[in-house]
Amino acid sequence: MAVFFNQATLTYNGVSTNSNIAVGEILDALTATKTAVEGVYTVGELITYAVALRNTTGGVLADLTVSDDLGGYAFGGGTVYPLTYEDGSALLFIDGAVQPAPAVVAGPPAVFTGITIPANGDAVLVYQARANGFAPPVADGTIVNTVTVTGDGLSAPVTATETVTADAAARLTISKSITPTQVVDNDRVTYTFVIQNFGNEAVVATDDAIVTDTFDPILTDLVVTFNGEGWVEGVQYTYDEATGQFASAAGQITVPAATFTQDPVTGAYTTVPGTATLVVVGTI
Repeated sequence: MAVFFNQATLTYNGVSTNSNIAVGEILDALTATKTAVEGVYTVGELITYAVALRNTTGGVLADLTVSDDLGGYAFGGGTVYPLTYEDGSALLFIDGAVQPAPAVVAGPPAVFTGITIPANGDAVLVYQARANGFAPPVADGTIVNTVTVTGDGLSAPVTATETVTADAAARLTISKSITPTQVVDNDRVTYTFVIQNFGNEAVVATDDAIVTDTFDPILTDLVVTFNGEGWVEGVQYTYDEATGQFASAAGQITVPAATFTQDPVTGAYTTVPGTATLVVVGTI
């Protein structure tokens, strides 16, 4: 919608007088809004977008084109794109009824063509894009992306923008190894648990992360360390020699957040996970 103003001047016998100011509005033929269903993103995962288009005129708006810039931002003298259009994900609804999918060029930008909206009608274009290696994974990271709608029935392009933020969360993995791998009765063995955090938030004591395991064969005479510091049975962990059940106490497992580095040449992010190591040594 655009507002315009107009004022007239009356001149007579060398005298001038101004009229009141008339105010008018030019209504948009098309309105557009863009919404991300999830609201947050995790690198490698899909984001679902819905673009709602409303034809406010009494005539058909035919053969419209919707272009999505896939969040492109300037970097190193060029442009990098944190979103990748997911092939085959586009759905089109006209006045609530599903339609044949529009033609799509994946881009960047992603371009959807051949959209027609009836008089006083509504269209909703739904599609997915995957957050890729150019998406900022840090806790305050954002992806800002814009759709632009063009067509012969529009006096000017219509745009709509949506912003999604990086999901602030820990993302843990755990691996377990044993040394030596070949043992006999009464040998000492070492179990090593490596916990890695690929997320942008640390795991702290109040998160109550717990490692549990049932050792089979059962271990005796345990020696337990966490990040090189000795643990005391009954304080940092519990162990039942009758069943082989081991559990760390709530609040004892902490893991730092990952660190992220953006390549100064390519703009792609690399992730170094935060790591914690739990070691259990016992006799078989």
